[in-house]
Amino acid sequence: MDSSDIAELEGVVSICASFVDRSIRNFKEHLSLDNDQAIAYDLAHIASSVQAANSALNYARKGSLHLRLTQAYVGDVAHQIVSSSLGREYVFAIDAYEYDTLHQFLSKYRAPSFLASIADTPGDRGLDGEFELLQDTFRRFAEQRLLPIADDVHRHNLDVPEGIISELGEMGAFGLSIPEEYGGFASGGGNDYLAMVVATEELSRGSLGIGGSLITRPEILARALLRGGTEEQKKRWLPRLASGEIMNAVAVTEPDFGSDVANITTSATSEGAGWLINGVKTWCTFAGRADVLMLLARTDPDRSKTHRGLSLFVIEKERFSGHEFSFESHHSSTNGVVGKIEGRAIDTLGYRGMHSYEVSIQNWWVPDESLVGGDEGLGKGFYFQMEGFGNGRIQTAARAVGVMQAAYELALTYAKQRKVFGQYIFDYQLTRVKLGRMAAHIQAARQLSYDVGSMMAKGEGVLEASMVKAYVCKAAEWVTREAMQIHGGMGYAEEYTVSRLFVDARVLSIFEGADETLALKVIAKKLLDVT
Repeated sequence: MDSSDIAELEGVVSICASFVDRSIRNFKEHLSLDNDQAIAYDLAHIASSVQAANSALNYARKGSLHLRLTQAYVGDVAHQIVSSSLGREYVFAIDAYEYDTLHQFLSKYRAPSFLASIADTPGDRGLDGEFELLQDTFRRFAEQRLLPIADDVHRHNLDVPEGIISELGEMGAFGLSIPEEYGGFASGGGNDYLAMVVATEELSRGSLGIGGSLITRPEILARALLRGGTEEQKKRWLPRLASGEIMNAVAVTEPDFGSDVANITTSATSEGAGWLINGVKTWCTFAGRADVLMLLARTDPDRSKTHRGLSLFVIEKERFSGHEFSFESHHSSTNGVVGKIEGRAIDTLGYRGMHSYEVSIQNWWVPDESLVGGDEGLGKGFYFQMEGFGNGRIQTAARAVGVMQAAYELALTYAKQRKVFGQYIFDYQLTRVKLGRMAAHIQAARQLSYDVGSMMAKGEGVLEASMVKAYVCKAAEWVTREAMQIHGGMGYAEEYTVSRLFVDARVLSIFEGADETLALKVIAKKLLDVT
């Protein structure tokens, strides 16, 4: 590996980073976030791609193949920057030197011959031995337990088999980032989140719906409890989450408010030694099977307080299988009024197995100890929930990487086995260029998810968690689309797994923060320092 290649790569990434900084300054001087959303959206995604390029730099230094994959990825980022500047120079400005440097780089590393040369060389993950062993463990589980049933669960919209949940609990999958003192495996070091990221990728490679996503909800509730729960609540819930004894669902989104969490209407009214809950929640994934709901409700009726009037509750419930559930409560605190919780699964084109429900809650009474943080937690539920969602975003990025990796592997295998017009699909340059770009983007996404996981273990990386989610989830849509295209007509057939990966990938830019909301309300807002 030539040191001059690394120096060239570093120079181009530096130009890309300077471009983002300059664009932020130009935007703040000439535009506004409210009136120029389209440009702010593009800026957020460019900044996220450049963040991935920075993470890929360290990977490039590991060897020749690592360098080539990074050069291909940075070539795509440079192309994104050059094309974004056309007609928008008042924000996305490039000077003559920068343009010439990027042009020279693009001419080499976006050349079809170069991209075709890395078509079947996805590269290793660059992990230490301990994490390679962890990856192998979860990959074997995915191949032996998830892949044989994943397509059937998808086609028939079945429940997650109980055996999968219990086995993952025995493996410690639900406690990878829960502190050891509460029954988990996190020791307080810089790698606490990395194990979770690695495991999530491998499980998602087997199945998004019955693999990687299973360990997301416990992570979200665990982070919320660690941020705001009382010591009694942490001791009560965290060990049981870590072991898989209980599973939870997240009840935050409402039919009329989607990503606008601050304006939700579900209410919690003080009643005796507890709270009376009323409202409707939607997209509550796993709400049927879950033992508890992590529910965000308005405890202050003054709607003008928006997010400052919200509190977080942990609500126990019965387990149910299938697509509908309903149960009642006749608690004495409700003065004879029957409490009821009902749920109905929402039919979706992908992401099946765990089921996402619309849940109606009527006069459901919960004791005071259900309020996260107790009296000190009143009005702070939004912040506790966001702590959990930050963790959910890095995990969603890992899920996206797993889906992309599976799609790439299937496309590569199919291309080498299928002949069209007398030669294997893989032998066509266009196919190899597609596969080469896919491999480069997957590796960059993976390295960024590792870096953000390390940041979050140190209590940092809130912005970066949103950036990795924004970049990686859009990349997953593109990668799975290309993998399906390589399969041709067979890619559209449900008997081929790549069709499941394609529809599963589509949800990634929607849940855990819709792409547009994430780009405008979180990433751009933070980059532009808008209060």
